[in-house]
Amino acid sequence: MVAQQIPARIRWAVEFMDPQPADHVLEIGCGPGAAAELITGRLETGKLFAIDRSESGVDRTKRRNAEAVKAGRLTVRQIDLATLRVPVKRLHKVFAFNVNLFWVRECQDEVALLHERVVPGGAVFLFFEAKVPEQVPKIIKGASAALSEGGFRVSVIDNKQPPVVGVIGRR
Repeated sequence: MVAQQIPARIRWAVEFMDPQPADHVLEIGCGPGAAAELITGRLETGKLFAIDRSESGVDRTKRRNAEAVKAGRLTVRQIDLATLRVPVKRLHKVFAFNVNLFWVRECQDEVALLHERVVPGGAVFLFFEAKVPEQVPKIIKGASAALSEGGFRVSVIDNKQPPVVGVIGRR
């Protein structure tokens, strides 16, 4: 099998999030599985639960990360965040890249679900590719409001190379 490249923006975001060996991580919108590959490579006793609404995203993530699935470090499900059920208070980190849910519509229920399940001291990392500079303020404003209204302490990171903005909500 040909090794698949991991985009610099995904590498940067996962490095910034800094998953630890025992972390329990939720990835929202796993797509082709590039972030899952990096995250599960750092886990020892921790686990990654990756979700995507699309069947093809789930299939691609499972294929790309078959060893991590087999080792029990990765579970992948086709599900929407609004209907997700995970054990309460056990997520250390939540990761999403280019998931528009958090800035294009009301998402109080989804953010409340995350707030219930992220352990104290844990965080939600929402990253967005900043390809359209005039859209960045709207993304930051919407995602920041969603997280802060949901009880998270919010900070913003603006990286120039690769062009990524991150809205981080700490519990």
